[in-house]
Amino acid sequence: MPLEHHPLNREFPEFKDTMRSLLQSDAHFARLAGEYQTLDSRIYEVEDGNQALDDSVLHGLKVQRVALKDEIARILKGAKG
Repeated sequence: MPLEHHPLNREFPEFKDTMRSLLQSDAHFARLAGEYQTLDSRIYEVEDGNQALDDSVLHGLKVQRVALKDEIARILKGAKG
């Protein structure tokens, strides 16, 4: 299975315009999106073998990414509706 980044624009393509607007107008959303992007990049680097990390720590990072994604989804859905 090929490795993939999970950028927010791919995760939430239906919210492209809402995301762009929130990134410019909502500092909290922008911070969450930045944290998500940083975590996603770190996870990718570990899975690609470019960075060593214990499996339990990697799992913790993935759990954090899912939690951030859930919070971002909640904000996007609230902003659109």
